[in-house]
Amino acid sequence: MPPAPLARHLLRARDLVDSHYAEPLDLEALARTAHVSPRHFSRSFRRTFGETPYQYLLTRRIERARHLLRTTGLRVAEICLAVGFTSVGSFTTTFRRHVGVSPTTYRRDHAGPSQADRLPLCAVMAWARLPGEGAFREEPARVPD
Repeated sequence: MPPAPLARHLLRARDLVDSHYAEPLDLEALARTAHVSPRHFSRSFRRTFGETPYQYLLTRRIERARHLLRTTGLRVAEICLAVGFTSVGSFTTTFRRHVGVSPTTYRRDHAGPSQADRLPLCAVMAWARLPGEGAFREEPARVPD
């Protein structure tokens, strides 16, 4: 785990992605939030959260797009822009790569809010996480000899 001050700054940067995922975010801006160089930020973020800052941003955008596809009547192009993509083509390609189907197919197959839409995703992910796969890659508890 990174030193405590760096961990706090990484959390602040992750919170920035979580709250501003629909805006243009770049590595330099996130690194400034963490008060480190972009290279150090990227390595530390990946080591701490298990994915690069860009992968994390894409994951947030796709999660939000999935929610909007299930719960709204917005057109795919509107959802694309609402979650921070600037091109419907890149949105569709990224969505298909992460979800396995196109946004239109996903909407058709998952119409209407699910039970999971009534729970915050962070709570679901925390409960679904296997021991030893914590957000900070915690060391497994040691059993005394």
